[in-house]
Amino acid sequence: MSDGSVVDCRWLRRPAGTVLTTLLVAAAYYLSGRLGLLGRLDIEGVVVTPVWPPTGVAVAALLVFGLRVWPGVALGSLLVIASLTTPQATTLVNVAGNTAAPLCAVLLLRRIGFRPDVSRLRDGMALVFGGLCAMVISSTAGVGVQVLTGKLDTGDFWTVWLAWWVGDTMGVLLVTPLILLFLAPKGRFGLHRWKEALCLVVTALVLVPLAALSPISLLFLVFPLLVWAALRFELIGSMSCALFASVLATFEANTGGGAFVRQSGLEVMAKLGAFNGAVALTALLLSSLVTEQRATRRSIQRACDELAEVLDHLTAGENLPNAAGQRATDDGPRPPGRAPAPPPQ
Repeated sequence: MSDGSVVDCRWLRRPAGTVLTTLLVAAAYYLSGRLGLLGRLDIEGVVVTPVWPPTGVAVAALLVFGLRVWPGVALGSLLVIASLTTPQATTLVNVAGNTAAPLCAVLLLRRIGFRPDVSRLRDGMALVFGGLCAMVISSTAGVGVQVLTGKLDTGDFWTVWLAWWVGDTMGVLLVTPLILLFLAPKGRFGLHRWKEALCLVVTALVLVPLAALSPISLLFLVFPLLVWAALRFELIGSMSCALFASVLATFEANTGGGAFVRQSGLEVMAKLGAFNGAVALTALLLSSLVTEQRATRRSIQRACDELAEVLDHLTAGENLPNAAGQRATDDGPRPPGRAPAPPPQ
């Protein structure tokens, strides 16, 4: 597709298609927001989430369907805020920040030359850069409103801001790649290694809960699993494992158990943010690097096959008889009627 999207969006040019897609984006944003709030934490009296999935939904929607669906992001953000508190004039600032951040992220990604299939290491790095930079807008707008309205002390600004920024960024790094992959053309994911995939799933279901639920803090056990998933199943495997590990760790952090037992709210947020960030970066960058190397290897193999085919045709052409019924030699065809020169004594 020439426009770089992962699905055919020509039907969006119709007004009815644009409206319907915008409403679907708003619904997806709202539902993912409600799911994200299940793992919310209280930092200095402000509700934050270690992973905020709506930012990932918004970035993926804008990449796939285009910037024209931005009202769906704004509507979804408004619905999420309205489900928590009565909308006020300051709510518009939060909605504007939550809408502007994904828009800026997509503009940055387009500027860098991001491909939605995340098939290059450059794409993984671009997604990290876009998420880190653009989510500054939403976190600054959200925390700034809390300070201006007196709900948050000025001295606590940076603590809450960092937690807000990390949550929004993790939403982009963990959720956006998976949505882009699931919207990719059919046939990309083969099941020829289904036995190994089943083994990976069983291992993840055993290892990740053990790492998150153990009070000994065994979270590092997740990383060999991510390496295995990235090397064998590329982005779909590694990002699925990363999201599962992040969700389970967030649940334990919210309950104060497992690896987060006997820790303050700030300590929990710092530890969880560091874990989620390490998991997301490992899964995203390693899998995109593996995908790029495999694509390069396939391109080289195709080029070698084509070159071998050309050499076969050239070799066959040298052995074909010429117009006079004689075979070509290295010195060119011999004139008719002349015998070949005797070999030197």
